[in-house]
Amino acid sequence: MIPFELVEPATLKEAIALIDPDDATVRPIAGGTALMLMMKAGVFQPRRLVSLRKLNGGMSGIKASSGALTIGAMTPLAEVEHSADVAKATPVIPRTMRRLSNVRVRNVATVGGALAHGDPHMDLPPVAIALGGRVRIATASGERELAVEDLLTGYYETALKPNELIAALHIPAQGKSRAAYCKVTAGAADDWPALGVAVATEADGTSIKSARVVVSAATPKATRLKAAEAALAGGKADAKTLAAAGDAAAEEAEIIADVRGSAAYKRELLRVYVGRAVRAALDGK
Repeated sequence: MIPFELVEPATLKEAIALIDPDDATVRPIAGGTALMLMMKAGVFQPRRLVSLRKLNGGMSGIKASSGALTIGAMTPLAEVEHSADVAKATPVIPRTMRRLSNVRVRNVATVGGALAHGDPHMDLPPVAIALGGRVRIATASGERELAVEDLLTGYYETALKPNELIAALHIPAQGKSRAAYCKVTAGAADDWPALGVAVATEADGTSIKSARVVVSAATPKATRLKAAEAALAGGKADAKTLAAAGDAAAEEAEIIADVRGSAAYKRELLRVYVGRAVRAALDGK
C-alpha cells in the first residue's frame, strides 16, 4: 500500500469537515474490513482516511423503544448479533449475522459500513429493507433520513454525498410481521452469497395479508420485488401462491452473472427461494 494520512477526529462535526467532497482519495473508515482489502489490492489508494473509531456521541450502541431499534453506525456486527434487544425485536437480524462472513470480521465490521459500502453481496441491507429500515445521515448542515431501499442506488453505489456519514440505522417496530433471510452460497456457509432473499410478511393463519420481498447478491443492489409482493398479498401460503410469487420475482429482478453463477442459474434460484423464504418467515425460522 502507498503511504496515506490517518486522522482520528473526536466529533462527528470534525469528521465531516475533514472529508473533502471534491477529493475522491479522502474517505471515512469505520471497521475497514472491506476498505483495507481494496487498498491491499490496489483498487483504492487514499490520500487521507478519516477514522470514525474515536467519535463521541451516539454513533455506537443499540437502543430499544416499544419494539423499535436504533443502532449506531459504529456498532460492531457482533454486538448486534448478541444483543438481547435485537433478538427480541427482530430475531431475523441475529440469525442473519451468524452466517455473515466469520466471527473475526463481525467483531470489527460495523453497521454503518455494511450499509454505506453499497456491496450487493452484503447480508444486512436486504434484511434492513425488508424490515422497513431507515438511516439517519449526518451532513455538514445537519441531518436527513432515508429509507435503506433508497440509500442503495447501484453496484457499490449509494445516495450518500461524499461528505455525508451514516449516523444510525432505525428499524421500526415489527408488530405481527415475521421475517426470514435465505442465503445461498456457492462455497462455505458463511461465504459471499450467490443469492440472498429477505422476506417480511404479516399473515392471518395461512392467509398472507402483506409482504416485503427483497433480493440481493444476484442483482446490482439489494432490491424490493414489488411484483412478487403483489403476488403474495391476499393469497394463501400454499404452493400455488408461492410459485406465482417466485415466477413474478424471476421475471422482475435484474439478474447479473459473476463467479458464483450464471444469470440463468441465479434466476432459477430466486424462483425457488422466494417461496422458501416466505415459508421460513411464517414458520419463524
